[in-house]
Amino acid sequence: MIDARAIIDPSAKVADDVEVGPWSIVGPNVEIGAGTVIGPHVVIKGPTTIGKNNRIFQFASVGEDCQDKKYAGEPTTLVIGDNNTIREGVTIHRGTVQDKGETIIGSHNLFMANAHVAHDCVVGDNVIMANNVAVAGHVHVGDWAILGGFTAVHQFCHIGSHVMCGAGTVVLKDVPDYVMATGNPAKPHGINVEGLKRRGYSADALRDLRRAYKVIYRQKLTVDQALDSLKEMALKTPEVTPLITFLENSPRGIIR
Repeated sequence: MIDARAIIDPSAKVADDVEVGPWSIVGPNVEIGAGTVIGPHVVIKGPTTIGKNNRIFQFASVGEDCQDKKYAGEPTTLVIGDNNTIREGVTIHRGTVQDKGETIIGSHNLFMANAHVAHDCVVGDNVIMANNVAVAGHVHVGDWAILGGFTAVHQFCHIGSHVMCGAGTVVLKDVPDYVMATGNPAKPHGINVEGLKRRGYSADALRDLRRAYKVIYRQKLTVDQALDSLKEMALKTPEVTPLITFLENSPRGIIR
């Protein structure tokens, strides 16, 4: 299962059925779970933990030192869940001690060719990052978010669950749950209705989420005023609650 031309550090913990292609390098302090397939010319540096049934394609760099000038060689970590697809040329870096010291990737994600996830990011589950997406340090990306090709996300931004960013979007502020965004800088363009339909959201929930969007973006309210209205709506429609939580905890303020 491991090509004779691959280099596996003796301290790496690699499950028995892991496949490693030719000229790939698995360094010390790396743990790789069962069913994972690593193509040729992949470099994995530790401390990194990779779960089960992941597929990593050629020329990906996983767990490398971050591109932060403050980084001084500390043993920070990268944790990757299960069933992720990491395509050609993807780069995912470990954390920094100035934050929590780790980068966290969930499960069932797709990182298309040449996507970049920087230090201290937290990526949820079922996320799609299309070709050449660039996510800067300390960014949080919620479950089911889709970032179109060449999307760039400024450091410390939060992207909510079920968000959809169009190709070439430049995200400088936080994007609330469910919102579609595009442009440079990113601007909101309604609720991601089609995505929510595919995930089983009811017609009633979709109607109320549209109303919640209008409360946030169409009624010229302050955030505090919008929150009061949203909390009332959430009593009837619990799907509105994630929007409330997001607005209350947005570190950079939301896109306008």
